[in-house]
Amino acid sequence: MPELPEVEVVRAGLEPAVTGATIDSVTVFEERSLRRHDGPSEDFVERLAGRDILAAVRRGKFLWLPLSASPALSEPGEALVVHLGMSGQVLLRDVNQADDSLLRIRLDITSPAHGPLRMDFVDQRIFGSMAIDRFVPTPDGHAAGIGSDAALIPSQVSHIARDPLDPAFSDRRFFDALARRRTGIKRALLDQGLISGIGNIYADEALWAARIHYDQPTATLTRARARTLLAEVRLVLGRALAEGGTSFDAQYVNVNGASGYFSRSLNAYGQHGKSCPRCGRPIIRESFMNRGSHFCAFCQRIRAA
Repeated sequence: MPELPEVEVVRAGLEPAVTGATIDSVTVFEERSLRRHDGPSEDFVERLAGRDILAAVRRGKFLWLPLSASPALSEPGEALVVHLGMSGQVLLRDVNQADDSLLRIRLDITSPAHGPLRMDFVDQRIFGSMAIDRFVPTPDGHAAGIGSDAALIPSQVSHIARDPLDPAFSDRRFFDALARRRTGIKRALLDQGLISGIGNIYADEALWAARIHYDQPTATLTRARARTLLAEVRLVLGRALAEGGTSFDAQYVNVNGASGYFSRSLNAYGQHGKSCPRCGRPIIRESFMNRGSHFCAFCQRIRAA
């Protein structure tokens, strides 16, 4: 599943092309890609056509495009919410390009900077989605996410915590919440209501960098170790962003169809059987939440409270 770096790469790629663009027409090829939209495909199409896209915004793994006012609304208050799921892609295409065989939704737009374009939602496994959703105020009054100063967030995203690259993320609040949890640290990192944007890949990488076992009880982490872990999370996410995200196959690409290269820099995730870059002992993989955890059993031992 695309995690924060991959979704931010997509957001940053969309931003210059779609900001200020007008949605000329919408075609839905797969209604299952509208599972989070409150209404049929005809409603989705009619409510988007003719509206302008005001920005491209992200929180955690969620992306949304604020929309200009609709004749049915007294004020601007809606966004096109995009969730990539396991294999979703948002691609910018020339209007004359052939349709992808996995194309689920197509938006024909006119960009002030680039002229006529297509914004294609391609999804192999159809776990991703698009939906028109209303805005609600952010509880803390700060900007909802990266890409906009507005303190408004789509209702479908309002339960998602801020991510560690968000300027309004509160380290103290995160540490306090972590100390109250009674769970393993990796489960906490994957809890999008506590801290968003982190999935299996970057959890394993940050825990390896911080020398913390994935099942270390959160209540046993000292504040100093929690600070170290959060710092490593930010470093890992920043490095992945710089390398365009992590691509193992064609399921994740940026808006131009190019792969990311962070898979070449992984120290733990997917490296089972290889030598730990730090101590030389083998990286091992254990089953965890219907997936796997990759770690060094020597460097990342569970510590007593």
